[in-house]
Amino acid sequence: MARIAGVNIPTQKRVEIGLRYIHGIGPHIAHKIITQLGIDPARRVSDLTESEVIQIREIIDRDFLVEGDLRRDVAMNIKRLMDLGCYRGLRHRKNLPVRGQRTHTNARTRKGPAKAIAGKKKVTK
Repeated sequence: MARIAGVNIPTQKRVEIGLRYIHGIGPHIAHKIITQLGIDPARRVSDLTESEVIQIREIIDRDFLVEGDLRRDVAMNIKRLMDLGCYRGLRHRKNLPVRGQRTHTNARTRKGPAKAIAGKKKVTK
């Protein structure tokens, strides 16, 4: 099992698909890495030699921000917005959609389950 950037890459998957298990590497970057190294896209992770795994690891460490560093960077960007008190920061702080989506209906994923409204009680005679 190849371990790249602190992630165990599944051995039975193609290299291009296996690299996507690393946070911060999607289809485009995975394809870019294997073409840069000249690895056949049809090869499986289990077929890679140790030197090829080392080359992949070096390219990722040198050129891309992945895993913990990327997560920390994104969290710091969100914290900066919240500290500034800008509109996007306020939306993050209130756990509401940030990118202009409607909230009158929908947005249940971000807002959580619907809360019942405590209305007036009926008085019966």
